Amino acid sequence: MKIRTGYDIAFSLTQPTPMILMLSVHPSRMADLLTPQVINFDPWIPAHAYRDVYDNVCHRIVAPPGLLTISADFTIQDSGLLDEYAPDARQIPVQDLPDDVMVYLLGSRYCDTDKLSQTAWSLFGGTPEGWARVQAIVAYTHERIRFDYQRADATRTAHDGFMQREGVCRDFAHLAVAFCRCMNIPARYATGYLGDIGVPKDPAPMDFSAWFEVYLEGPDGPRWYTFDARHNRQRIGRIVMARGRDATDCAISTNFGYAHLARFDVHTDEVA
Repeated sequence: MKIRTGYDIAFSLTQPTPMILMLSVHPSRMADLLTPQVINFDPWIPAHAYRDVYDNVCHRIVAPPGLLTISADFTIQDSGLLDEYAPDARQIPVQDLPDDVMVYLLGSRYCDTDKLSQTAWSLFGGTPEGWARVQAIVAYTHERIRFDYQRADATRTAHDGFMQREGVCRDFAHLAVAFCRCMNIPARYATGYLGDIGVPKDPAPMDFSAWFEVYLEGPDGPRWYTFDARHNRQRIGRIVMARGRDATDCAISTNFGYAHLARFDVHTDEVA
């Protein structure tokens, strides 16, 4: 399957503003690119690329005063398969986890595990460990939070989402990640493209999507598996851009000064 995707984003600025952009596909998907993934700036400005500690591709820029447009349009190859389903994947004891996975058991900016630990154990302590427990967390989170595109809140934590019972895809991911960590299951946040491929068209405006991944022992050994609490179903055509502890590590843009978002358009479509 071929997927054409990209974005057209514009910021309005009153003064030179340093920014970090995370708008490239993740290195794990770069081999699937069929056309160059070029970030275009209008007006043109220099950009410095680097990899962060989570191996995400970042670009540093200094946005000039006025209107800055950032855009890209490219085609990528995808397997066309649904998210992997491994119901026999088991939970790995904490003492047997790799060192680099341990950070995904800890609380973070948006995944306030200290406020949710008792709730998590009361809700999921009786579920079978491993895949079944993660799926129980996904199903609960899917029902607990009502999706509302108009109710996005950049400061909402997992506990806030649990209490307020509303939010957008990142809030579903944060709550599920926090619950998993409370149950000693390593979980990390992921963001990227997810078009309406193989499902009815979503009436909400197209946006980057958020889901999460958990570290379990599968038939071929330990690895990360994809879960989606917002949709609670296997999907086709996920294109990961960034992974991290939570949305802080995966922000599409981090601005060191005020930058007004003047335009935001994302497209992700299967190429017939």
